Amino acid sequence: MTDSASSAAQPADQASAGPASQAAAAPAKAAKPPAPEDKPFAEFVPNLLIPAIADEIRNYGGPDTSLSFESGAMPVVGSACWMVKGELPGGRRFWLCFTAESIGSAKTIAVAEAGAEPSLLESFLIDEKKITLALLVSRLVQRLNGQKWLGAN
Repeated sequence: MTDSASSAAQPADQASAGPASQAAAAPAKAAKPPAPEDKPFAEFVPNLLIPAIADEIRNYGGPDTSLSFESGAMPVVGSACWMVKGELPGGRRFWLCFTAESIGSAKTIAVAEAGAEPSLLESFLIDEKKITLALLVSRLVQRLNGQKWLGAN
């Protein structure tokens, strides 16, 4: 049997159903929007992380918090970092530090009571494989609540 004879022997619907027509027949999957964590660091932190932290602190029963995002010296050790600095009414302060311009970079947290300087730098989210907005926010608020700084503690 020759090639032309074998193709003629195929049913008409199989002969016309090449890879392109099969792909068109399959339902198109909707494009998944990018995760918030995929945004550039300099956009993610001020536009998503800081507002989410402020909202979660309020939702947890905490006071309005002054939050800023800046590059500077890490508390206690003085090495350069990116940080979210927070101050609660009454002068209590915290610093969430990123060692590089990435939410996946090594992170530390420091806290200080009113009138005091931070004296301890703690590792933050060191065992997590995937860092998400929700994880950053929930663990930071959990840490602040552990200080008895939020809600009715």
